Amino acid sequence: MPAEPVDDERVRATLSAVRESAPLVHHLTNDVTMSETANVTLHWGGLPVMANAPAEAGDMAAGADAVVINTGTASVTDVDAMIDAGARANEAGIPVVLDPVGYGATPHRVDSVGRLLDAVAFDVIKGNVGEIRGLAGEEAAVRGVESVGEADGAASAARALAAETGAVVVASGPVDVVADDEVTYELAVGHERMGSFVGSGCMLASTLGTMAAVADGPDSPVNSTLTASLVACAAYGIAGERAAELDPAGPASYRTAFMDAVASLAVDPSDADIESRVSRVSQE
Repeated sequence: MPAEPVDDERVRATLSAVRESAPLVHHLTNDVTMSETANVTLHWGGLPVMANAPAEAGDMAAGADAVVINTGTASVTDVDAMIDAGARANEAGIPVVLDPVGYGATPHRVDSVGRLLDAVAFDVIKGNVGEIRGLAGEEAAVRGVESVGEADGAASAARALAAETGAVVVASGPVDVVADDEVTYELAVGHERMGSFVGSGCMLASTLGTMAAVADGPDSPVNSTLTASLVACAAYGIAGERAAELDPAGPASYRTAFMDAVASLAVDPSDADIESRVSRVSQE
């Protein structure tokens, strides 16, 4: 089913719902960007928690409003905890987001993500183009945790992975792709400076989890995880653009400006003409 129209009013209503409900977003994430993912969740209006200890990961997930799993620095023991948390979230009907950081770079990362996909039903899978193409069974170039090479094929890979997993798939890049097993969208939002600091991709996964937490309820402004994902990508990209408009001197000051832009947008999202920058992709 196609998403509801994603326009300024839809983004405004979704961000308002996040502020009003303050969803608890449980992260099992990597050691490098834990602070960034916690802060961006907080700035959108959610409540971040990082309870990755095996003794409590599942219990925390069962009481959360969304779970975000990021495999960037995951050990075998970490993956065990992620599986427990994801399974408990599935049992409770809580949305789960997977960020398969660096998938394809090493056998351990491939095995870890494979175990997760076998054990957990993910509502959203978010990755860069290389990660998504690799997960879809295509040849892709990933060096460390970064996608290298061209972004061609993102839409077809996202559609294929969505059909295989039943998840909404987000392939982030110069143009973001958001797909489920029926429809695919492209979003022309964001700014190249969003890639100038470590953690921007992980923060998008947290944003997706925060928006998914308020999707599909009786009073929700979005009727599906697909719509919530489109809103998340749109809002995240607009924040990146607004931070760049301030022309910060360097990557560290841009990172600060970006965090400030998220917090400002969450409280007062003014007109951004979002609808004109979301397009449905032909399935031909």
